[in-house]
Amino acid sequence: MSHAIAEPVKSAVTIQKAEQTTTQRQEKNHKHHLHPFADNGALKEEGARIIEKADGVYLYDSDQNKILDGMAGLWCVNVGYGRHELVEAACNQMKELPYYNTFFKTTHNPAIQLAEKLAEITPEHMHHVFFTGSGSECNDTVLRMVRHYWATKGQPEKQVIISRENAYHGSTVAGASLGGMKPMHKQGGLPIPGIVHIQQPYWYGEGGDLTPEEFGLKAAQALEEKILELGEDKVAAFIAEPIQGAGGVIVPPTTYWPEIKRILNKYDILLVVDEVICGFGRTGEWFGSDYYDLRPDLMPMAKGMSSGYLPIGGVMVSDRVAEIVQSGGDFNHGFTYSGHPTAAAVALENIRILQDEKIIEKAKAETGPYLQKRWAELAEHPLVGETRGVGMVAALELTNNKEARTRFDDEGTAGTVCRDFCFKNGLVMRAVGDTMIISPPLIISHTEIDELVTKARKCLDLTLEYLNS
Repeated sequence: MSHAIAEPVKSAVTIQKAEQTTTQRQEKNHKHHLHPFADNGALKEEGARIIEKADGVYLYDSDQNKILDGMAGLWCVNVGYGRHELVEAACNQMKELPYYNTFFKTTHNPAIQLAEKLAEITPEHMHHVFFTGSGSECNDTVLRMVRHYWATKGQPEKQVIISRENAYHGSTVAGASLGGMKPMHKQGGLPIPGIVHIQQPYWYGEGGDLTPEEFGLKAAQALEEKILELGEDKVAAFIAEPIQGAGGVIVPPTTYWPEIKRILNKYDILLVVDEVICGFGRTGEWFGSDYYDLRPDLMPMAKGMSSGYLPIGGVMVSDRVAEIVQSGGDFNHGFTYSGHPTAAAVALENIRILQDEKIIEKAKAETGPYLQKRWAELAEHPLVGETRGVGMVAALELTNNKEARTRFDDEGTAGTVCRDFCFKNGLVMRAVGDTMIISPPLIISHTEIDELVTKARKCLDLTLEYLNS
């Protein structure tokens, strides 16, 4: 009897990859695939980039280009690509229990263990989690839970949630409404009732002649003005990202969060800190709430929980909120994949890697400061009005006048040109209007940071040459 090892079965994806050119696959993609946040008509003409594999901080496309992923996917691949431990965790869990729901008085070991682990690493007053499949689902949960909390307390009139202009809290109806991005609000009749927005703490774009410290206080005090305008008895919660991510890596002035805390301590209003981007080490601390010494009542999180290897999210709930929610009877909310066992097993292994390899500590003490030091050098470029960042997230502003902090007449064009030059020169750097942003994997090395900054500078040079031509 032969004991030869059988050849592995080739998947349909592998066969297609081997048999079809990039152009053929692009045509098939656009025949059937509608992309998120895209002009699908224009993309059909241009052709989507096809990513085939990844390792560490690098992506490889179907034309064999090696690309430094300066965005860690979508802010999420914190431990980098190619971590076989996460693949094995998924495989082992799938062999034992690939899926079961957590409805109908049921649970399973991965959900139990992950909930316990999250209670260990999140702020000390948070010991409960409601599992979701994404950050958008987290913020749908926030809206439902905040209103359920106040109704259970006998104050159902406390319905309004205050958010910020240009904030991003997901793309579902509730998530996009909580967010403050006007282009999203134009589609679908958003925001839904009961959600209002105040000024964002964006000194570079909106600070005018004020110092950053003066502007930080002004932006924070807009919260108190809105509370008084609406009435404390009507306001349920304030939601904010520690650092606004998709809005352009807006790092609030140092005066901002202390003043927000003062205001919220004065009124009976919940604080929701959206950690979907900042969570799991992005700021050099486990959470942005740790970095800014915040005490959230609810804390949505996703992305870095599994480093993007499988979709999973959750809302951490403070003890005082959980006590009320647990006394309110059925909470009629949930998702098919809440606490998905395979996703939970991968998240547990991902957190183990972050802890055992001290990845967050290294990002705080070594690579984060080095990234910020090298990134700040780009402020010398004639096209750059400001560089800013915290830990492993950073931004730079493209300007036609450094002193006046003015934009180009056709706002967004410079950013798009720069982004496209980055793609052509082996770097993923995202454009938000004329703001360029990065959020690399936490495991990026000093040498790879040097490569990132060198490529960014080259693309800034190419952009400047293009704009002056």
